[in-house]
Amino acid sequence: MARKRGRGMAASWYGIARTATVDRAGAWVEIDDGGTAKVVTGVTEIGEGILTVLAQIAAEELGIRPDGVTIGDNDTARSPEAAHAGATRQTYMIGNVVALAAREARAKLVDVLAKEWGVAAETIKTAGGEAWAEGTNHRVGMGEAVHLCKARGVVPVGAGTFGTDTTGLAPGDGAGRPWQAYVFGAQVAEVEVDTVTGEVQVLGIWTAHDVGRAVNPRGVEGQIEGGVVQALGQGLMEEYKTEKGHTTTPGFAKYILPTSLDIPKITSVIVEDPDPIGPLGVKGIGEPAMVPTIPAIMNAIYDAVGVRIMSLPATPERVLAALREKRMREAVESRAPAE
Repeated sequence: MARKRGRGMAASWYGIARTATVDRAGAWVEIDDGGTAKVVTGVTEIGEGILTVLAQIAAEELGIRPDGVTIGDNDTARSPEAAHAGATRQTYMIGNVVALAAREARAKLVDVLAKEWGVAAETIKTAGGEAWAEGTNHRVGMGEAVHLCKARGVVPVGAGTFGTDTTGLAPGDGAGRPWQAYVFGAQVAEVEVDTVTGEVQVLGIWTAHDVGRAVNPRGVEGQIEGGVVQALGQGLMEEYKTEKGHTTTPGFAKYILPTSLDIPKITSVIVEDPDPIGPLGVKGIGEPAMVPTIPAIMNAIYDAVGVRIMSLPATPERVLAALREKRMREAVESRAPAE
């Protein structure tokens, strides 16, 4: 048969946030007139959807709608430091610090309402743009609650910081605590290998990833799918070549990227194992989605045709070369005298 199918699996772990150094982030949150809110932090949106996640977190903590949250200027000359966008740290670091700042802002508002209504602060709930005291008839919109706060000389604003308890690595044996939170994942790949042309087609990818508490499940699925697609390109197509220090793959005609026709159906299972340290239980999913993809595909190729591709990407030329080497080895072994 010219085409053979195989399946492979791979598992992974990944430490999130800065490696072997203390990570940190800060934020301000204020509940504004009208019951809306603004969040100010030096976060950078690079397409992963962090601004949506932060709006959801602030809204949940304050008791307002996400569309009532404005994410302010991220210039760190005017906003608290949030550090870089990378290391799967955005939801973990910035999400947690926004939650802490929002809780402080809400606590100031609740304290004023509790004194005004003569109730215990813990009986006051906020949700859907309203605040009320359980077991009473006291209920106001968040805009009115903010007006009452300011009439009492209180601005419901909060500040928060969140950092990691991590260490560097000892030069001698590498001992240390490089990460505070870890995520885990596993993927299965099914491929079809054309033994005549060497072409590998990925037919399906099944993923299961621990992300801590999933703030936005659809966003998590998007991150996983994006990571799988990026890894698929790296594993099968994208090859940067140079000759005497100059690239020989200067454009997308030679540096091949996966298109929509190359992408298989991706089935994602989100595993929520909350982080025990951070206030939200969140972790993250960015780079971790890429880690097991290539090993799973390479294992699937081995399952299909019995060759190990040890140099990426697994181009048709490399697959054919591995198949030829396998046939030559088998021929030599078949001619060897029996012991």
